[in-house]
Amino acid sequence: MAVTATPSPVALAPEPLATRPSRVLIGTDTYPPDVNGAAYFTHRLARGLAERGNEVHVVCASDTGPARTERVEGVTVHRLRSAPLLVHPTMRVSLPARLDRLIGALAPDVVHVQGHFVVGRAAIAAARRGGVPVVATNHFMPDNLFQFAHVPGRFRDQAGALAWRDFNRVFSRADRVTTPTRIAAGLLTEKGFAPPVEPVSCGIDLSRFQPSAEPRSWARKAFELPDRETVLFVGRLDEEKRLDELVRALPYLLNGSDVQLALVGTGGQRAVLERLARRIGVGDHVSFLGFVPDEELPLAYAAADVFAMPGVAELQSIATLEAMASGLPVVAADAMALPHLVRPGENGHLFRPGDVQELARHLTSLLTSPGLCAAMGAASRAIALSHDHQASLARFEEIYREVAR
Repeated sequence: MAVTATPSPVALAPEPLATRPSRVLIGTDTYPPDVNGAAYFTHRLARGLAERGNEVHVVCASDTGPARTERVEGVTVHRLRSAPLLVHPTMRVSLPARLDRLIGALAPDVVHVQGHFVVGRAAIAAARRGGVPVVATNHFMPDNLFQFAHVPGRFRDQAGALAWRDFNRVFSRADRVTTPTRIAAGLLTEKGFAPPVEPVSCGIDLSRFQPSAEPRSWARKAFELPDRETVLFVGRLDEEKRLDELVRALPYLLNGSDVQLALVGTGGQRAVLERLARRIGVGDHVSFLGFVPDEELPLAYAAADVFAMPGVAELQSIATLEAMASGLPVVAADAMALPHLVRPGENGHLFRPGDVQELARHLTSLLTSPGLCAAMGAASRAIALSHDHQASLARFEEIYREVAR
């Protein structure tokens, strides 16, 4: 990835939006090299908008500490001075002063924030003071924070209520609010958010994620995996993903076939999962592949027979969409937005969160029936075709024009 330093922004004279591409400032607390769904979505949004001819700026926390401005893949990234986030092992928190000067210099047509925490909150406030329209996209669920904030279980309902109240107060200042799915939009309404919320899919690159013509054994060899039937998970190895359920399902699967679980990603639960796998006697059938660069992810999906997503706090799940586009059947928790993607009996199955035996039964039914597995994988691909990221980018461009009128 080529990175070149750029000078501080200079003031730009406003032009009618109808006669030129949009000038967009994206505000986010998390951006690559951070590894999480919101960071990936924001990066793909910024890069995709730039590739479509828009002038795109991102303001985010510095990944190293000192502030800097750089141009990466056609996007100007303004990294704010930051410090380590004590409750998270890898993330940093920015220490933004008022962003009025940056917004005044860039004169964006729209500010598009990706959260309501530090940068998003500051960007909304500065945009309001500068008379710049605001679009806000929600990726937030309190469940994503409980593990890192060490909130005891008995206090999570109260903490969640306070978190939603704070979210409502910040995002209610936006001109337009989006979230990835209808289910996620309905959640905001349930939590007391009054303004309308539009579902706009995160979208995926269907040209990159597609069924592989190569044998699975070839892809498995690339990751040094044994050539056996493979259940795949891609994502953070964190508490809300409930990966212990996948590990606990393995003994039931191994009663009928030689199966392995491959986990792509990093996170705080890896050591816990390794101990669990050893304790229940399936350690030789669980592989931790660690961080896999985005450009290599299609190969990871090509190594699998079935994709599994046991998480219960998914507002869309980009990884599940990528797996579907890659032609994999999916077994997922019947929770949050996953039923929006998985149609039971058509492209996979849903299981009750916590019901390990039901999870195992669904995985077994697919792994022991290659014809069914292939048919459901083809159905997954067909469903994923409605989530082309170019369509999502086009809709965001329309929203920018609408709020800038």
